[in-house]
Amino acid sequence: MDKILIEGGRTLNGEVKISGAKNAALPILVSALLSDEVNTFTNVPDLKDIESTKILLKHLGARIDSDKDVVQIDAAGLNNHEAPYDLVRKMRASVLVLGPLLGRLKKARVSLPGGCAIGERPINLHLKGLAQLGADIKLKHGYVEATTKGLKGADIYLDIATVTGTENLMMGAVLADGVTIIRNAAKEPEVVALADVLNQMGAKIKDAGTSVITINGVESLHGTSFSIIPDRIEAGTFMVASALTKGDITLTDCAPMHLGACINKLKLTGARVTVGEKKIRVVGKDEIESVDVKTQPYPGFPTDMQAQFMVLMSIATGLSLISETIFENRFIHVSELKRMGADIKISGNAALIKGVPKLLGAPVMASDLRASASLILAGLVAHGQTEVNRVYHLDRGYQSIEAKFSRLGAAIKRIKA
Repeated sequence: MDKILIEGGRTLNGEVKISGAKNAALPILVSALLSDEVNTFTNVPDLKDIESTKILLKHLGARIDSDKDVVQIDAAGLNNHEAPYDLVRKMRASVLVLGPLLGRLKKARVSLPGGCAIGERPINLHLKGLAQLGADIKLKHGYVEATTKGLKGADIYLDIATVTGTENLMMGAVLADGVTIIRNAAKEPEVVALADVLNQMGAKIKDAGTSVITINGVESLHGTSFSIIPDRIEAGTFMVASALTKGDITLTDCAPMHLGACINKLKLTGARVTVGEKKIRVVGKDEIESVDVKTQPYPGFPTDMQAQFMVLMSIATGLSLISETIFENRFIHVSELKRMGADIKISGNAALIKGVPKLLGAPVMASDLRASASLILAGLVAHGQTEVNRVYHLDRGYQSIEAKFSRLGAAIKRIKA
């Protein structure tokens, strides 16, 4: 497996272009299954999860043409309703094909998904909602087997505001007969982006981005062109990197309106944050102030930024408390940060961090996607060399992260297996 070596202690300066958002691109690529015309998507990030999704869509019968960050999908030949274990075991987002397959083919057989080891993240809310839309669902031998005589609109309440659950039900409802209301819907920008592309394809979705989404079913969807929104988590990671290294980094092609919670918390640490229309400049401060953080659904502080922010707090002055309310197993990176000298104590879903003068380079092991990013950040600020192993997690969600950091002045390189 590849690993990344970092010689820490360098101040980072310059501009970095933010890539398209993985968590927006995945459901949007899948949404092309709902149409029998060509859909063209731009600003698609070059990531392992994107490649896995393309392979899955081809397996289902779609034709795909890719050129750099442009992906064209023609699902007119959609003829396979099964997403097998070998294609979905590494990526939880594969479950998103359920809604479109039921809408187009009226049947789906999808392996129960995999992904990062950060908690159970059950799909029961997806299945419950699809059943309300008229799907007959059975779980057999590790697969979801779903059939329908025709999906019909329903009034659905989600016990938890699940992002992928909201997206799956939206895609199931757009071709359903009648009106569907999704209550306690997720409000994330990625949900809004999916609704936007579906509406461009001819769907009738109202109030995406609020807790109640209304979908009027239509008979069919046509093709469209759509640019993937910027990745707010990649942006947040580079913002923290600037504050960590006392640097001066300007993010371009980003969406500041999606980063309100991160911007607010960074300002409280003492970093100077300047926001433009599609730019954010972060200038680090010599002394980092301690700030408490509680992860919450959007527009709250994102769980996907918790690990990165913890690195910043590990060298801040005084004590800080980070509470994780979204996933029950998202402190796996703490043991690796402690190997680098961080003073962190875990109690239930909370981490108490006492800032230390410096972190020390060490060999560390990445456990999931965002933990990988946090260890890269720790290596950037640590004294000496840090070796981050199992970086295949990193490649699932960050495009050329070592190259981007290198252009900002970091001493970082990938060692191929």
